[in-house]
Amino acid sequence: MSTAVCRDGEADHGWNAQDYASNARFVADLAMPVVEQLAARPGERVLDLGCGDGVLSQAIAARGADVLGVDASAELVAAARERGIDAIVADGHELAECSQIPGRFNAVFSNAALHWMKQDPQAVIDGVYQRLLPGGRFVGEFGAAGNVAPVHDALRQQAQAQGLDADAIDPWYFPTDAQYRERLEQAGFTVETLFSFERPTLLPGDVSGWIATLAGPFVAAFAPGSARTDYIASVRERLIDSLRDAQGRWTVPYVRLRFDARRAAA
Repeated sequence: MSTAVCRDGEADHGWNAQDYASNARFVADLAMPVVEQLAARPGERVLDLGCGDGVLSQAIAARGADVLGVDASAELVAAARERGIDAIVADGHELAECSQIPGRFNAVFSNAALHWMKQDPQAVIDGVYQRLLPGGRFVGEFGAAGNVAPVHDALRQQAQAQGLDADAIDPWYFPTDAQYRERLEQAGFTVETLFSFERPTLLPGDVSGWIATLAGPFVAAFAPGSARTDYIASVRERLIDSLRDAQGRWTVPYVRLRFDARRAAA
């Protein structure tokens, strides 16, 4: 089992594995179509970029593939290792340079992670391309333009209202189809499929749990204690009328971008 740590210039965003399992398990549960699209074959080497706690890495490995998980969060990597996944802490912007990632791969898979790699999305794609064998494929899904828009707006507006610069703490990159296609082609990929779609998602609990778990950089910008609690409560209040139904259930309007891109065979 690998224990190496590459230089982690990409922020890990303060992930908590237990909170993620409680408040965000649906992220993996709803991604099985992407695993099906990957169609990993026995003996293939697959890099799971942004592997999280390894649930989808397990699903890929169950098909006979040799999976290496990569994530910026040491806590989530530890959770993936507990599931038996070979995983390392690494910056997704530095795939090509990371010496602890051995060789090249038949496929790179990514779910719900690429929108967190905001620093330089092109560097991420370029690194994926360099890590693929000729004919290799890059298959993934992540947040598209308009993803969780009401929540995103409320997070930003409340941060501004409490005196913070929302642009400075906003961790997300949500491109349009055209923007991401252009980036993939710029790296040298041939895009087989690429499309975005709406996926309204019923939360397992209150939206405050979603905010605390999946909007960590916004929350972490406030001092621990009452400042964070007040921020979460204020964002929640902004969303009650639009996202909570009469039975108290919360639905968040996700928009996802799914793609399959290929490196030339020669």
